[in-house]
Amino acid sequence: MAKEKTEKGGIWNWIDRIEGDKVIWMVFILLILYSTVTIFSATSQLASAEVSRLDIFMEQIVTVGIGMAIVFFCYFVMRIGWIRVLSQFGFAVSAVLLLMLVFEIGTVEINGAVRIIKIGGLQLNVYEFVKIFMIVYLAWAIHAYKTDSFLIANLLSKASKRLSFLAKAGWKRVIYIYFPIIFVTLCIMKGGFSSAMFIGIIMIATILIGGIPIKDILILASIVVLAIGGSYSIYKISGEQVMASRWSTVEGRIGRLVNPQDTDSIEPGTVAWQNHVDEIRQPEGAKLAIKEGGLFGKGPGNSTQKYSVALIFSDYMFSFIIEEYGLVFGAVPLLILYLSLLAKGSLLVRYCDNEYAKTVIAGLTLVISAQAMMHMFINVGLGPLTGQTLPLISHGNSSFIAFSIAFGILLSISRMAKKKVEQAAMAAAPLIVRSDEIKDGLDDLDEFESHEEK
Repeated sequence: MAKEKTEKGGIWNWIDRIEGDKVIWMVFILLILYSTVTIFSATSQLASAEVSRLDIFMEQIVTVGIGMAIVFFCYFVMRIGWIRVLSQFGFAVSAVLLLMLVFEIGTVEINGAVRIIKIGGLQLNVYEFVKIFMIVYLAWAIHAYKTDSFLIANLLSKASKRLSFLAKAGWKRVIYIYFPIIFVTLCIMKGGFSSAMFIGIIMIATILIGGIPIKDILILASIVVLAIGGSYSIYKISGEQVMASRWSTVEGRIGRLVNPQDTDSIEPGTVAWQNHVDEIRQPEGAKLAIKEGGLFGKGPGNSTQKYSVALIFSDYMFSFIIEEYGLVFGAVPLLILYLSLLAKGSLLVRYCDNEYAKTVIAGLTLVISAQAMMHMFINVGLGPLTGQTLPLISHGNSSFIAFSIAFGILLSISRMAKKKVEQAAMAAAPLIVRSDEIKDGLDDLDEFESHEEK
């Protein structure tokens, strides 16, 4: 008995005592390891006389520590009921942050776009947090809609006849689900068209998974498209003055993708030539990094494109990883990790009997894997640059913290779903039948036949 207790408490069995989903834990830990070993080399261009690469690496270690603390807090402390209560404030927090960007309150402009607000000594990339906050909010809103538990709407509809329309299901969908999606998408569009499209599609996919009718989703998508069209029309009518930096960037990227410029017609050494070189330097450098990396890569620290691709540590991190670690040790393992997360999320959704938990898991695994796939496609030249980082790997404190929150919520909820998965596995028929089971079955058959003969 003592021996059995020792074995259960031994260090070799610590994995068996993990209550959260082991696949999600594995993906989270391995992505952190990838980030830790690549950031030091990838951030050469961030280094200066005041800040060394070692300083940047130590900052990344601190960020990783904060992210892991968030994950452990969600895993050990938070429960699904508490997460659901906090989720209802996701839209309110997102709206405040986005309005600060729209009215440029405490904002920081980078590359002509306003996406960052400065609070004290912290700089927060608003879009990274909004995409996570809105997924958990929409999961709450869908759950509240299905259970008719919109407290404020129900109270107001009873308190005043003028507000009695709030008791209708259609109005609740519009106010609590459709309006937040449209509002967030339009606010993000001011700072980045591609980010608005990506986050908007993720939000629509989340409510589709949550069970909102496809007919309503098509209407919502049409409204979003009309709003985008209206925004572009205003840009053109104003003589390309309103939202000029964003729409001109969109036109330029789409134009270069659809109709690449003929470099033979540009005279080398001219201003036009230099502008063209500056435009293609990063995407072409990223593709060159992939080509030079080949199957096995150049080895850690041996990247050459990190000196010419300014954003290789963020927007082109996948290219950098292939250049140093190759397709075998870099690209393929990363692809497997993100696809494993998506597959595991799908499995957890199948066995979740809680509608809120089901929508949250589906939405969060979708946003992580979809952003990773988009980042990879852009790096290999299959789309225009959108500024989407590689989740948990690219340099960026806000992105790392936001996705740590996502993983923390996933792991917390997976503790509940895990029991369902284990019960289903135990109920399934075994793939291999043991010899003693075959013998018992044959003995039963012999006994049955002997009775028949009598």
